[in-house]
Amino acid sequence: MSEDVHSWIEDVRRRLASPPPQRLPLSEARQAAVLVPLHVESGQLQVLLTKRSDELPHHRSQIAFPGGGREIGEDPWTTALRETEEELALDSRRILRLGQLDEAWTPSGYRIIPCVGAVPAPVEVVPNEQEIAEAFSLPLAEFAEPEKIEDRRVEIDGRERRLRIYHVEGRQVWGLTARVLQNLMIRLGLDSGPDHEDP
Repeated sequence: MSEDVHSWIEDVRRRLASPPPQRLPLSEARQAAVLVPLHVESGQLQVLLTKRSDELPHHRSQIAFPGGGREIGEDPWTTALRETEEELALDSRRILRLGQLDEAWTPSGYRIIPCVGAVPAPVEVVPNEQEIAEAFSLPLAEFAEPEKIEDRRVEIDGRERRLRIYHVEGRQVWGLTARVLQNLMIRLGLDSGPDHEDP
């Protein structure tokens, strides 16, 4: 492991560890976890994302992190790594655990713990065509550029909310994925936009 790689991994670990990630109050919402895979390519820290299949019953065609519902006896890391193997055939034994982000909720009734992991280069994935249409990486620094951040006012369930949308390299990243990314950017000291979306 090179000194530079060691340096960014230790920096991310330190920033994720303190203060501890926030957790939601206890509820009946189904527990889930996602993996936020980070890696270095061409000297830039990148985040690996997926585009969900058009054939899925929920959240079709959306940009997302690999992940899903927790099974009985699983902790968040076990779920995130299992789902990543199922969706991308990415060997979980090669993923280095860096830390976790704030627990997030979805309107569909899930409470999700994002687990941040370092993926060694070269990143080799084989998307599961039944779930994933595409896997791709985007430079993390671009999510900090103000001209690529949109905070749109939308009405959801009769209530006006602010929705964070990132416009990066011709892709729109919004919803839970954008909220998780914003939380990561804040933790890393890179966020240049307003506060989190309205709860």
